[in-house]
Amino acid sequence: MVFRHPDGDYAVTTTYSVPDDAWYLELDLVAGQRMLVTAIVPDEDPAREPTVCFNPHAGHVDVPYEVMRWFMHQVDEEIRTSRAWMRLGPGLVEIIYQLRQEHMGVIDDDGFPQVLADVRTKVSEEDLPAVLEAAFGRNPDGTTMDHPQTPQPADGQGDRAEPCRAVPSRAEPGQAEPGRAEPSRAEPGQAEPGRAEPARPAPYSPPS
Repeated sequence: MVFRHPDGDYAVTTTYSVPDDAWYLELDLVAGQRMLVTAIVPDEDPAREPTVCFNPHAGHVDVPYEVMRWFMHQVDEEIRTSRAWMRLGPGLVEIIYQLRQEHMGVIDDDGFPQVLADVRTKVSEEDLPAVLEAAFGRNPDGTTMDHPQTPQPADGQGDRAEPCRAVPSRAEPGQAEPGRAEPSRAEPGQAEPGRAEPARPAPYSPPS
């Protein structure tokens, strides 16, 4: 992933190294495609700290102060998101670390209930959501973090269906709604246009 600085002369390239278990952010000089600085942000081992190193083969380059601040802001954001779980209590960090190492950060739906039961024996209900999010990216109800949790009904309400509501007509003014008979607009005593007038009996005449 590449982010270009507003001045267009510099860019940040972000990649993930699986063998190193770390994010790599590189500050590049667009002209000549020279990599100047690399920030390494480990996201698996809490004992490893983020580091910054300079490319000795890039030569002397005067990087503007604002560009360096912009680059370090990107690094700070990566540290904030990737290492957020490492700022929890030491006991929780160790549990999360062990879970991530054992399950590689992924667990299927079938195995989740048993793991959830095991985790509940080690952490409080208050800390449970943070541990599950950091270890597996899941909520306590088993849904993933990119999906909302299943809403729970209020106590004593159970599953209640929403009362039926009348659906307003969507017909244009002056038109009958599909599936419904159009009301007559004829004057009393007159046949409605387009409709046959019903037969009327002849007047009665007494025999002569």
